[in-house]
Amino acid sequence: MLGITDFPAFLLVTTITILLPGPNSLFVLSVAARQGVRDGYRAAAGVFLGDGILMLASVAGLAPLLTAHPQVFTLLKLAGAGYLAWMGIGLLRAGWQQWPRPGQPLPAVAAGKEGWVLNPFQRTLGICLLNPKAILFFMAFFIQFVAADAPHPALAFALLGLTLTLISFTYLSLLIFAGARLAASFRARRRLAAGATGGAGLIFIGFGAKLASVTH
Repeated sequence: MLGITDFPAFLLVTTITILLPGPNSLFVLSVAARQGVRDGYRAAAGVFLGDGILMLASVAGLAPLLTAHPQVFTLLKLAGAGYLAWMGIGLLRAGWQQWPRPGQPLPAVAAGKEGWVLNPFQRTLGICLLNPKAILFFMAFFIQFVAADAPHPALAFALLGLTLTLISFTYLSLLIFAGARLAASFRARRRLAAGATGGAGLIFIGFGAKLASVTH
């Protein structure tokens, strides 16, 4: 079909990969839990655009460049680790700011803005484009499912990309609405909200540390 090879295998592996916990899905969930469905989808839109850019890059032949110049990939990996750690520190600071203190006034919490993530779209776009695992997925996996002699390679890649985006959209939508259900609890319980925000920050720092320690 259009030169696509073993579409069921692509569907299975793509679904498993998307369902694995990662910084993208965690960030979308945390934004939806604190800021609602609208901002959750803004964060998800960054994931979709980032994935689309990586798909185009893989089709354009970025893989040979990274193979020929491994130092470029190493720099990208370190930049991604630093970005995740920076986001984690920001979440920790937001959790600290949210933590209730004796005699502290509550106007910011009542307004629902304390500790909010600004520009969730740009944040998730950055996570995507600086995520070496995502880059490897598209460079080493995505392009393997279109035959070299495909009659319509552009259509084949477009179909694979649309399939991946639909799976990602479905999964992230579930996370967004699950997170939105937590929003009321977070608004009513400041310690719970602060703890969840700080916990997400620690996980992001952990992602960054693990990424920086991986050698290839």
